[in-house]
Amino acid sequence: MNYPKLAFTDAIKKLQEQHGSRNNYDRMERYSSTEGLTSREINMIAARNSFYMASFGKNGFPYIQHRGGPKGFLKVLDAQSLAFLDFKGNMQYISVGNIKTDNKIALIMVDYPAKARLKIYAEAEVVSLQENPDLEKKLKIEGYNYRPERIMLFHVKAFDWNCPQHITPRYTVEEIEEVFAPQKAYIETLEQEVKNLKRRLVIDGQ
Repeated sequence: MNYPKLAFTDAIKKLQEQHGSRNNYDRMERYSSTEGLTSREINMIAARNSFYMASFGKNGFPYIQHRGGPKGFLKVLDAQSLAFLDFKGNMQYISVGNIKTDNKIALIMVDYPAKARLKIYAEAEVVSLQENPDLEKKLKIEGYNYRPERIMLFHVKAFDWNCPQHITPRYTVEEIEEVFAPQKAYIETLEQEVKNLKRRLVIDGQ
């Protein structure tokens, strides 16, 4: 997998030459080849509760869609494959329709607290639930209310990490609660100690 070779068209290379970055990216093209997702990318994907997916329509316009679910709903099947259960939504089917005519898609995943972005090029495959019940079982999500319509399978072709500049850190309620859990526990301990002291004072006063 070599992201620069796939991403950098002749027009892009010409712009890089004009703006002085072509030499750096030329070296990247020659040396940034991997066999697939590494543990860094796999851990990033497993921790996500949302991502953005771009597909290309026959109308000539790209379409970007936000996909969300519980943490880890997008699963890594192996170093070259990702999949998730496509939940029932507003029934426009724009992404699914685009993929039927052009299966090339792009994903962007953002870890806002860490200010990290992962970009992925992939070829998408729409799989019916009846066609692959074993895969549906593997993608099943416990403790989450959802209605699956299909399986979205991504064959990863290339990936790259974006510059962290200009990413504003954002935190979910779950992440905030996790950070403040020790302080909350400490406050609860202090409150209980105060209650115990008040009780003793009342008893000693009698």
